[in-house]
Amino acid sequence: MATTTPSPTTSSGPVTFEPSRFPGDVFVVTIDNPPVNALGVDVRRGLVAAIEAAEADSNARAVLIVGAGRNFIAGADIREFGKTPQPPSLPEVCLKIENCAKPVVAAIHGAALGGGLEVALSAHYRIASPTAKLGLPEVALGLLPGSGGTQRAPRLIGVKPALDLMLSGRHAGAKEALSLGLIDRLGTDADARAEGIAYAQELIAAKTPVRRTREAGALADKEASRAALETARADTAKKSRGLFSPMKIIEAVEGALTLPFDEGMALERKLFLQCIDSPQRAGLIHAFFAEREVLKAPETKSAKPRALASAGIVGGGTMGAGIAVAMLDAGMPVTMIERDDTQLARGRANVEKVYDGLIKKDRMTPEAKAAVMARFSGSTSYDALAQVDIVVEAVFEDMTVKKAVFAEFDRVCKRGAVLATNTSYLDIDEIAASISRPQDVVGLHFFSPANIMKLLEIVVPAKVSADVVATGFELAKKLKKVPVRAGVCDGFIGNRILAVYRQAADHMMEDGASPYDIDAAVRNFGYPMGPFQVSDLAGGDIGWATRKRKAATRDPQARYVQVADRICERGWFGQKTQRGYYLYPEGARTGAPDPEVLAIIDAERVRAGITPRAFTEEEIMRRYMAAMINEGANVVLQRIALRPLDVDVTFLYGYGFPRHRGGPMKYADTVGLPKVLADIREFAKEDPIFWKPSPLLVELVERGADFASLNQSE
Repeated sequence: MATTTPSPTTSSGPVTFEPSRFPGDVFVVTIDNPPVNALGVDVRRGLVAAIEAAEADSNARAVLIVGAGRNFIAGADIREFGKTPQPPSLPEVCLKIENCAKPVVAAIHGAALGGGLEVALSAHYRIASPTAKLGLPEVALGLLPGSGGTQRAPRLIGVKPALDLMLSGRHAGAKEALSLGLIDRLGTDADARAEGIAYAQELIAAKTPVRRTREAGALADKEASRAALETARADTAKKSRGLFSPMKIIEAVEGALTLPFDEGMALERKLFLQCIDSPQRAGLIHAFFAEREVLKAPETKSAKPRALASAGIVGGGTMGAGIAVAMLDAGMPVTMIERDDTQLARGRANVEKVYDGLIKKDRMTPEAKAAVMARFSGSTSYDALAQVDIVVEAVFEDMTVKKAVFAEFDRVCKRGAVLATNTSYLDIDEIAASISRPQDVVGLHFFSPANIMKLLEIVVPAKVSADVVATGFELAKKLKKVPVRAGVCDGFIGNRILAVYRQAADHMMEDGASPYDIDAAVRNFGYPMGPFQVSDLAGGDIGWATRKRKAATRDPQARYVQVADRICERGWFGQKTQRGYYLYPEGARTGAPDPEVLAIIDAERVRAGITPRAFTEEEIMRRYMAAMINEGANVVLQRIALRPLDVDVTFLYGYGFPRHRGGPMKYADTVGLPKVLADIREFAKEDPIFWKPSPLLVELVERGADFASLNQSE
């Protein structure tokens, strides 16, 4: 539902309003603050001026608030984050709208999110286009809806649905919003302004009175409201893993249930300011901005992406099938290549298995699956890739195998096709040099399961064309992935750093901490899983193959813990073999500690001549994080990552790093780089080879700077 705006006769900055032309007319207020009509100070002032003008307009019988362009109001103005607030505050603006003596209609199209929805809730009536998105996503920034959202939404739609919106941060579509009572009418996708005026005129004709949301009666059943509140409190305590704002949201909604509106608003403001002061908010805001900043790579500024209408995948295993699903979900036709008909059938089955799972969960219809699979084709001949725009290989992690695949790409793919490898560790420069068109070769490192995991490392070899890199970023956008630009090295950004902090975990395990102690400490820090659980999930054989590949080049003086090798030698590769570090009886997804693994660790300690000692949770995390931060600094120093924030985004989206801590480099700034460096130097007294301070970390500490100082866009 687009909007058209006639020439306004009065303007207050980005808010324009048209005085009524005849008695009984609608006073139209239009917010025009591109690109998303964010609620900056000029918009807030303009809305106050508009409502005052509407009150004074003797011809006006109703007021319409509408957004110009593609949105109603998409939320707060992120340019004001961290700055001194300028009056009027949004709660004051919302109260001004709600207190208007004339009926106020909000005509919603596009996004009405955060403060945008709070403005709409302050109106007396709401109409929305079918494609509108409504939500209160402040929890994602460590905040709560601070302009009456926690007080008005429960009064309008009830505690349970209001808490669901606020605690999940999700967007509700217009049909759901109508069924919840969040809006009063579903419009069409025609002109929002015209439909809003027509709705307001109906209300005028029916002499419909002002209807203030704060007086709505959805909290009448106190017993049901209280039960919903307590259920949410119990669920949140289990799921939120130490997050601050979700419990504050529940506390604020409890105020809506137990306090008069004005007192509830005062409580909401108090709790909102507590969230503002929380270090978690700083981490979440950093994550929010970093996710946008990673899109700014040199190549995305200097070059335009190539065409991306069709794709090929080589390899139908878990990874290849996951990439195929991601591309199919983005609407692309996909051609899968496998070495024989049996493997091709298995690849197709792996793709279908994902969609069958969605059908089972009622998240897809069989007809929708059939429509998607109509875009999937398979072949045992590389010739089927002759016309695809991009091809990704997801075959066995072996240089000889990869080069053979790329030789086929070189032979059959059209000129200008993007040739991508999904390798996790191998040298992409070597792969590119093996064919006649190295300028077309790029790394696209997906994370498993590739149709679900958000991170996509775009690995940039020396000879690649800028437009190929830009195409990688464009593909990420199509697939709804978060792209991070990475340089070529063993493991790129994420797996290179993972290898180091995983070694730190292995050292602690051999020195006396059990894998179960370490996993528990990492989970309590905010990760969904610990490193040994992750190893079991991914499959221990993958790491084992990498260790064997690198054995010849390993520093003989460097410490090497052999526990993982002993476990793999027994054929215990994790969940897929029903045991790894943990036991997984009868295919269980959650592992149980294994006494035999502890016996292996004890035997390895004896072999290595180590007397075990106890580790506190705090000691475990100090070492774990110091190793991660130190290698992160090396990755930035060597330009494998452009900026510290690229490391942060990699770990937030690919490795389960707790979002409220902002990423490892942001966390280092929070702790203080001098403290991190002092820890590393202390640990180096035990093992100077492993604990070698990054020159970048040393330099930053010497000049009193932090990682954030390196985050300006290239």
